[in-house]
Amino acid sequence: MTIQNIVMPQLGESVTEGKIERWLVQVGDKVNKYDPLAEVTTDKVNAEIPSSFAGVITELIANESETLPVGAVVCAIEVEGSEMPPAPVEKSSNVSSAILNAGSQKKEEDKPAAKKEDKPVRTERKPGRFSPAVLALANEHDVDLAQITGTGVGNRITRKDVEAYVAAGKPTSQDISNDEQPTAFAEPKQEASAQASTQGATQAPASQPKQEVPVAAGDIEIPVTQVRKAIAKNMLRSTHEIPHAWMMMEVDVTELVEYRDSIKEDFKKKEGFNLTYFAFFLKAVSQALKEFPIINSVWAEDKIIQKKDINLSIAVATDDALFVPVIKNVDEKSIKGIAKEIHEYAHLVRNGKLKLEHMQGGTFTVNNTGSFGSVQSMGIINHPQAAILQVESIVKRPVIVQGNMIAPRSMVNLCLSLDHRILDGMICGKFLSRVKEILENVDKEKMSVY
Repeated sequence: MTIQNIVMPQLGESVTEGKIERWLVQVGDKVNKYDPLAEVTTDKVNAEIPSSFAGVITELIANESETLPVGAVVCAIEVEGSEMPPAPVEKSSNVSSAILNAGSQKKEEDKPAAKKEDKPVRTERKPGRFSPAVLALANEHDVDLAQITGTGVGNRITRKDVEAYVAAGKPTSQDISNDEQPTAFAEPKQEASAQASTQGATQAPASQPKQEVPVAAGDIEIPVTQVRKAIAKNMLRSTHEIPHAWMMMEVDVTELVEYRDSIKEDFKKKEGFNLTYFAFFLKAVSQALKEFPIINSVWAEDKIIQKKDINLSIAVATDDALFVPVIKNVDEKSIKGIAKEIHEYAHLVRNGKLKLEHMQGGTFTVNNTGSFGSVQSMGIINHPQAAILQVESIVKRPVIVQGNMIAPRSMVNLCLSLDHRILDGMICGKFLSRVKEILENVDKEKMSVY
């Protein structure tokens, strides 16, 4: 019998940590290989940690609600048999290296400690050694990663290491560069130091710890979940980087409502799920995107990438989170097929089974804000897409129709937020007009459900 450690897997390319939401096993439980051990949440997705071995749980090292870096040991298993698992073969794979190496017990010879010098030695950054999140944070605060001691597995630098370094007011790469300048010219150095001090004073808010918000009696403190942190980060990035512009168009969907209402009961009995209005809107948007492909683009600094596939991101909300699964190749699907995927994604979100691959590859976002009664809103673009369309609530109101007659009509507002680096008002107006035209001419002959 040998004791093997199970570690926090890397559940995404840029994921650096995960939070143990709930243990699915207890000490003494017998598990098989690949059995789920714990539920984990990250800033990308909810998932489960699988067992890499068959054996008996001997220790639960991590606590529920505890956040751990990728590669940290979460529990121990007494493995049946004495044979060690073979070392993983190095190859290109999407499988987390933490999972692949979870059972290997490599013993490294102790290396002599490097001789300390009076001044820190700067080393060249190697992008492959750091996660994208660490590199982005280091660049934001002008931090030399060579000056930070990592606390992750194998002394790897984590995001928390960089944040702690910045909060402690440690020198930036510019400060270190100034320290390494020749000291022959004493007066210019003092002047440069004074300038650095002045700059540091003006930039102090960015490097000092966050200001504590006072909490009064009766206030409730709600911990920020990993999903909520991810939403905040993405929304902030979008509003900072993307110059948003907005437009709205009113659409008469009376014929669509009558057509859908006439077949929804039979459809539900035959297919087993609801035929929603949203499926018709997604189909209309996909058709218009084929005619105006520049809308289906992303910004890439020195170029605009026009995407070939039409993959629509749809927002699915829970009580405390928002998920954006992607329906792939919507233009090639029937309304029935679109409605089925909407139903399946809603089920996955409600049961916490949505995976990372379900939320990747989106090229344009459509948000069903009308489902909770909204009639007008301005969406924040799902970075790096070019636009997001808000489908508002369908309301019946009096409208002047042909012959100056007033009649009750089912009306809906389509609200478009656009990236003004990529798109202009004219092309977006034509796009919305085409969506409007399709929706106002929906009937059995022009838009079959099947």
